[in-house]
Amino acid sequence: MTLITAEIRVDAPPITDTSGAALDSAHVGDIVGAFGRITRDTVGTGGSRWQRLRMLLVICGPGMIVMIGDNDAGGVATYAQAGQNYGMNLLWTLVLMIPVLYVNQEMVLRLGAVTRVGHARLIFERFGKFWGAFSIGDLVILNVLTIVTEFIGVSMALGFLGCPKAIAIPVAAVLLFAVVAGGSFRRWERLMFVLIAANVAVIPVVLSVHPTVRESVHGLVPSMPGEPDSIVLMVIMAIVGTTVAPWQLFFQQSSVVDKRITPRWIPYGRVDLAMGIVGVMSGAVALMAATAFGLGGTPDAGNFIDAGAVTSQLSHHVGHTVGVLFAIILLDASLIGANTIGLSTTYALGDAVGRPHSLHWKISEAPLFYGSYAALLAVSGAVAFSPDHVLGVITQGVQALAGVLLPSATVFLVLLCNDRPVLGPWVNSFRQNAFAWMIVWSLVVLSLMLTAVTFFPKLPTVTLESGLVIGAMLGIVGAAIVFAIGWFADRRESEDTVPFGALDLDQVEELDQLTKLTRAERKAFRDKVRASWTTPPLATLERPVMSPVRRVGLFTLRAYLVLAGVLVVVRIVQAGVN
Repeated sequence: MTLITAEIRVDAPPITDTSGAALDSAHVGDIVGAFGRITRDTVGTGGSRWQRLRMLLVICGPGMIVMIGDNDAGGVATYAQAGQNYGMNLLWTLVLMIPVLYVNQEMVLRLGAVTRVGHARLIFERFGKFWGAFSIGDLVILNVLTIVTEFIGVSMALGFLGCPKAIAIPVAAVLLFAVVAGGSFRRWERLMFVLIAANVAVIPVVLSVHPTVRESVHGLVPSMPGEPDSIVLMVIMAIVGTTVAPWQLFFQQSSVVDKRITPRWIPYGRVDLAMGIVGVMSGAVALMAATAFGLGGTPDAGNFIDAGAVTSQLSHHVGHTVGVLFAIILLDASLIGANTIGLSTTYALGDAVGRPHSLHWKISEAPLFYGSYAALLAVSGAVAFSPDHVLGVITQGVQALAGVLLPSATVFLVLLCNDRPVLGPWVNSFRQNAFAWMIVWSLVVLSLMLTAVTFFPKLPTVTLESGLVIGAMLGIVGAAIVFAIGWFADRRESEDTVPFGALDLDQVEELDQLTKLTRAERKAFRDKVRASWTTPPLATLERPVMSPVRRVGLFTLRAYLVLAGVLVVVRIVQAGVN
């Protein structure tokens, strides 16, 4: 049996089989990646270590790209600001983001592989046009503003290298469009891996500033450094918003669908995601350390302006070579971020209107998909020519706004992962729900704290810390209760039952014999059911009935987050004026 073929047919005719819930025919067929192909009729998932490694190389992409894309221009600026103004004292926030990243993105991995449709389509189909429009509206507005910051990053980086803004932004926009407009998913993914490889430039930067282990380890202890006002809390929210952003949910699920990853390959997708998380966290820590140690003890310490200023400051205090490398890192991060965030938007729009939306199509075959991507780049690029004070407000606010709006996106994600008609045997377990709802609660607590300091800007630091501790304890207690219940429920399920989906007659006969199987044999049967289960056409599924309690909860959350978003904007404008 041939597991992976070396030949990649870039000009193969379009697939016409749209089995299951898949909306676009390009989303069904062989798995095509930067490093090879897995044929559609492959039965096994690898025997020897070499075979499994080759398969992993083909599967890897969606998880790594979405995670490395997380360290975009806004991420570089946010981590640099945290290091320059607070040293390594906010390192603990990055550590707390690791489980958040994995839990959230693992859920969208499952949704994409099992349903074969994007995140936006699922929200429209399962919650209706009202909530779908809200989700798409949030995404488009936030993504346009975020891509503006990517163009700002391009301008700053190339400006340091001697290229004027009037040339840098248009050239970057043209190159970004050229990367996606080739009609080849494989070609796009290869180019993305080339950009990812450029991140190794952060290694010599960190080595040049001579970080110390003691100070870095001290930053793992949670604290609220700085003045007792909302500034440090906004930096924390910005770290949360840039590390776990709503666009990531839409992008990775659509990328999994576009790569044609099916349920049997989910374990490989989880490894891909884990490798991406290691990459993004390593980069974030390195960027924080670059300014914490490179600018610590200098007149520029505690005086963050923007990422462009950091480039000049590192060049002045550490060396011109370090400044050049930081500019390259900023440029690379901006290009990756603009590419992935733009695609998350156009994927979602294609899902919403049901038009072809795949990198497998050429421009003539998916004009709306590529046209909306070009329009997005054009609008964002034009806004990037705004006056500096306007760009400063956008840069400061977009990451904090992402953090404020994230609870809403995460709530829909968790609800979808508990929708049994959609995910069948792949729905969340009690333990997964415990972690997921704890994440939602933590984000809401941070948002509440930010709202409080906006109304009461002179709240002392001890009050902020007490609020965070109380909120965290309530979340931990609630999660512990659910976790305990879930542990017993999962244990009982693993011993007595299997996850039910659309079982065929052969599987029903095997199910009749289940009581005679050992635990290992039961697990093998469950894995077999999961590997072959995909979501039926969404039109054939009844939409879940939204209870009055859930409806009130969603409206309350939406109203509060809109209010919190407005307050964040007010606070940012005030900071910009002052």
